[in-house]
Amino acid sequence: MKNREPTHSFGQLSAKLLEQLEQKKYGSGTMDNYRRALSRIGEFIVRGKLSKYSDEVGEAFIADRISRSEISDSHLRFTQTVVRRLNDVNVGIEYCLVRPNATLAVPMKFSEPLESYLRFCASIGNKTSTIMWKRSVCAKFLCFLIDLGCSDTHDINTDYICRATVRNTNKDSYAIIRSFLRYMHENGILKLDYSGIIPKYSRGKVLPTTYSMDEVRHLEATIDRSSKVGKRNYAVLLLATRLGLRSGDIVALTYDKVDLVGNSISLTQEKTKQPLTLPLLPEIREAIEEYIQLARPNSKSEFIFLRATAPFGRMTTSSIRHALAEYFNVAGINISDKKHGPHSLRSSLASSMVNDGIPYEVVRRMLGHNDPDAIKHYAKIDIENLRGYAIDIPAPSGKFESLLEGRD
Repeated sequence: MKNREPTHSFGQLSAKLLEQLEQKKYGSGTMDNYRRALSRIGEFIVRGKLSKYSDEVGEAFIADRISRSEISDSHLRFTQTVVRRLNDVNVGIEYCLVRPNATLAVPMKFSEPLESYLRFCASIGNKTSTIMWKRSVCAKFLCFLIDLGCSDTHDINTDYICRATVRNTNKDSYAIIRSFLRYMHENGILKLDYSGIIPKYSRGKVLPTTYSMDEVRHLEATIDRSSKVGKRNYAVLLLATRLGLRSGDIVALTYDKVDLVGNSISLTQEKTKQPLTLPLLPEIREAIEEYIQLARPNSKSEFIFLRATAPFGRMTTSSIRHALAEYFNVAGINISDKKHGPHSLRSSLASSMVNDGIPYEVVRRMLGHNDPDAIKHYAKIDIENLRGYAIDIPAPSGKFESLLEGRD
């Protein structure tokens, strides 16, 4: 890491960071943890007879902490966060709750066609998250080519592509690489269309993970609704179990999307970008109102569901996953070899509706699917209705009967 020129003494940096965190309404316990960590860094600077704090000092402090004592993963992550925030304050970078992952650096000769491809992807409607994923896949593939000795796009050939593909262990990315190579050919960057070299790969279709309605109701009952976090999580869980909303749509809910008077929820789905209107069931309305009135932090945020601790930004999908895993454990529901994330609740609702004889079209519309065939795979787990089509096993006869009876 390059050293960023220090502009403040360590004492000034510490005071400025603590002031920043107080403005973000960090809790007293968290503030105490930051003060202790900053005190240790200050002692490290004095002990090393260092003049000022810098990025390198922060890195050296982390290395020293690891070498001097046993340090847990959580404590190491916190220490790294404190150092990162100090580094940002040192050069005037604005507060950032979570720093995005750094992207691979690609030389100019390769970055220009990559950026052109990504602009094309944006022009055909790819979401920002999809473009970020494509950037990561293509940059990694280009770095493989460079590492193998390919110094220019004109040098790309069958041999380089085959060897780079072998290095790529993520087969889910093959389709993106194939699309990138085809784009470069169609736009004159490559003379030949090498996309056919990339193997076609598709995951085998698996049955959706589902839980019975008894298990789902038991899961809901597990939540401690006397706490503020419990009130929030209960409302969130009902949106998933009773309406089948995706976690991304739940955390993106704003006040204008929930009509408490007309008892409806209207939103544009994050995944499909398609509008969806659902009834606001009485139990869901009651849970949302209870959270807003009694548990939601005092914030002007447009988002309904917020983080439980400062800074009170929008709730994240990862927090839903973590909470759900805990509730499954407390409820004692068997999740061995089964998915147990928010999407499993959506699958469970769909399966229950199909088993109850609700037409596929109704289920499809409620879940917000565009594809008319999207719900058909739930027929594979429609066990109760399938029992009606089972036929009796015929009685053994002839040679098979003789074999079963031990006769020659």
